[in-house]
Amino acid sequence: MRVAVTGSTGMVGSAVVASLSGAGHEVVRLVRRDPAPGEDAVRWDPREGFVDGAALEGLDAVVHLAGENVGSGRWTPARKAAIRDSRVNGTRRLCGALAALHRPPKVLVSASAVGYYGDRGEELLTEDSPSGSGFLPDVCRAWEAATEAAERAGIRVVRLRIGMVLASHGGALAAMLPPFRIGLGGALGSGRQYMSWVALDDLPLITLHALQRDDLRGPVNAVAPSPVTGREFAEALGGVLSRPARLPVPAFVLRLAVGSEMADALLLASARAAPRRLEATGYRFLFPELSAALGHLLGRL
Repeated sequence: MRVAVTGSTGMVGSAVVASLSGAGHEVVRLVRRDPAPGEDAVRWDPREGFVDGAALEGLDAVVHLAGENVGSGRWTPARKAAIRDSRVNGTRRLCGALAALHRPPKVLVSASAVGYYGDRGEELLTEDSPSGSGFLPDVCRAWEAATEAAERAGIRVVRLRIGMVLASHGGALAAMLPPFRIGLGGALGSGRQYMSWVALDDLPLITLHALQRDDLRGPVNAVAPSPVTGREFAEALGGVLSRPARLPVPAFVLRLAVGSEMADALLLASARAAPRRLEATGYRFLFPELSAALGHLLGRL
């Protein structure tokens, strides 16, 4: 397949590009640099609405991962607008360009997030569960709706609702490692909130599975089949590192550190998502259990 990838320089995008290339597919990277670096790169600018449509002709598939990092700074009004615009407007413009092609791709795999569900306690969340309320669910609903132009053009659209991606070199796990390695780790808040996670090793394979399965479309929970509570996560990470994990971070400290809205939505919210559609279409996780995933990622198996 000839596959275009946005967000190709990010943690997830880099892994997806490497996996696609390793499987023998031709990868075209959509980048914002002008001029685009390398023969395999095509320039696009989601903020200005520029997409080199001619260079997209003849694609078999598109993987759309671009978007501002929701956890990289406090949620000021300007920051929230940037998070929303990077996802919604960028997706709408890309899908409009794909729909206008003489030969549109057969499939679009577009990122979304389990933030779609909001704070849902112990409720088991499948792809048929309704959306929650708040900033992240609002963004995710609009983000997913922005792919409708591609669907109307006959493109099969898969919306990956991605959970917390575990990697040793980036993301939430990398931020947790320093205090855990010196024995100062612990659960966030009460530790009763559910965390839906996926190992970075699995996510490119899930993406490839979504590209290749013609019977897979619509929302797909890209999470491991074993969500855990915050307390269970802390215990598993402490166990893999052979360190105690008995120092919880109180909720009020988190709210002071990053702001109440961001702390409640990103760090304290509970989302117990299940990968029903992946399992129904035969995807087999490399790392379905947390302890094995952490051991692999941290070289402790």
